[in-house]
Amino acid sequence: MKYARLTKEQFEELHQEFINFLAAQSIDKAEWDQLKAEKPAVAEQELDVFSDLVWEGVLGRAEYLEHFSKNHIFLFQCFETHVQSIVMKSLVPEINFLTKEGLQWFSDNMFTDTIEIKTGKKVFTQERNSSIFDLIQQGAILSDGHLYQQIISIIES
Repeated sequence: MKYARLTKEQFEELHQEFINFLAAQSIDKAEWDQLKAEKPAVAEQELDVFSDLVWEGVLGRAEYLEHFSKNHIFLFQCFETHVQSIVMKSLVPEINFLTKEGLQWFSDNMFTDTIEIKTGKKVFTQERNSSIFDLIQQGAILSDGHLYQQIISIIES
């Protein structure tokens, strides 16, 4: 397995797509139920293959990621060969970006000397989708890029 198996909730959300996936392999409901009962290892492999297909599609379309922690906000824009990053760090240790108050403080103080902002670029050392998946495994989430674009436009002006 290349990525991670989808959760039960994700499988439920993608129920119809999974049915279509099985149908493409000429596996109907009766055969699927039989596989699960008689050959659970094969059924597990089907779940893993489907999970990897879903992840490939999601990661292939991923353009922006965000990761918020107590004192840092990491914003990423993903390209074919590299990722651009904006890292914002609170220099006030008691500020917590994981709270509504912390985000308000960030908004009010973004361009003061209490926030350190750095930009960077990292060339992918492994396949693009695997690199993006690693960021997700570390806590990043897919985003629409709105915050990244706002911050980069302010930095570059």
